[in-house]
Amino acid sequence: MNRKGDKALIVGLDIGTSKVTALVGEYAPGEPIEVIGIGSHESRGLRRGVVVDIDSTVQSIQRAVEEAELMAGCEVSSVYASISGNHVQCKNSPGIVPIRDGEVTYGDLDRVLEAAKAVAIPADQRILHAIPREYVLDDSQEGIRNPVGMTGVRLEVHAHLVTCAQSAAQNITKCVQRCGLEVDELVLSSLASSTAVLTGDEKELGVVLVDMGAGTTDIAVFMQGAICHTANLPVAGDKVTEDIAHMLRTPTPHAEDIKVKYACALAQLARAEESIQVESVGDRPPRRMPRHALAQAVQARYEEIFEMVQAELRRSGFEQRVRAGMVLTGGASKMEGVVELAEEMLQMPVRIGIPQHVTGLGEVVGNPVHATGVGLLLMGAQMESPKRPSLPTGKVGGIVGKAVKWFRGSF
Repeated sequence: MNRKGDKALIVGLDIGTSKVTALVGEYAPGEPIEVIGIGSHESRGLRRGVVVDIDSTVQSIQRAVEEAELMAGCEVSSVYASISGNHVQCKNSPGIVPIRDGEVTYGDLDRVLEAAKAVAIPADQRILHAIPREYVLDDSQEGIRNPVGMTGVRLEVHAHLVTCAQSAAQNITKCVQRCGLEVDELVLSSLASSTAVLTGDEKELGVVLVDMGAGTTDIAVFMQGAICHTANLPVAGDKVTEDIAHMLRTPTPHAEDIKVKYACALAQLARAEESIQVESVGDRPPRRMPRHALAQAVQARYEEIFEMVQAELRRSGFEQRVRAGMVLTGGASKMEGVVELAEEMLQMPVRIGIPQHVTGLGEVVGNPVHATGVGLLLMGAQMESPKRPSLPTGKVGGIVGKAVKWFRGSF
């Protein structure tokens, strides 16, 4: 754990395809996390969430962390790091164990979750997360969120398992360690983002989170308060930049600038008389192009992304069950017209998810680009806070209160 005086420090390291961002959060028990430092550096060592150049990635991490340390006035020793990519897979798995003493204890929760993890996975994969969705007691009581203290004979859990490639996880860990830091935990990017931007009501009703980054678009579906499906699409913001570069015949850095300043995801929002200046390749002079033509190309790529999201939802069987609709977050979600296009195509309510539950730097708190980083801070604080208080005897209210506190810290 990192410390600054009498307060604990949490450091989230969002290792993305286009940039590496380090966030430093300060907190005390019972208080919201305050973001006190941020550092960001361009990333050239990753492709679609996977490390392809260790030296470049190490350099990006080092500079991002140093910048965050300078702003926060502290020294970082460990981080919660993100991981994503199409090597990430998911499956729902049950686990069943007998209840040893007739009353469910936290030890029983550990054992039943271990039973759910006892599934065959490829040798080159590892379990990244095992998340309880619901518990069943004696085949008669279903949908239990926290069974601690309840009486029964047999306990069953329905868990959501997230697996990732061993090599991908090891390479990220190696890059962080080469910077003289330890990895407290590797966390799936979409799971971190969902912690930062989704509300409890949305998770209860059923919601799909779509985290649109530079190299990948990550999907997470929540039903009845728990995650039940995750997926990764290899198409995201970088493809939009490539389309603009090819269509306008302009260098990629200029295409990125044009995307940020002038692009929109719905062609009808661009007026016919609007034009933009486009830098040419080599010594050729700049040209002017209609903004409407740019918008048409961008809309076509976003339509492809949303079609792939819809196909994944249909494949998973949750398309008709996400009653709270869709929440978009990540850098590629900030483009004008994205919400309107998604609502038109998917026929469901859509909103932009911005990080919540933290205070501090305004550039972080209100920006969907930092959803993953803020989520890493929140999840890190949950993991480091005591989750399993001792259960007192006698007063039922005391048992329930302790169990509720543990539950809130666990999910």
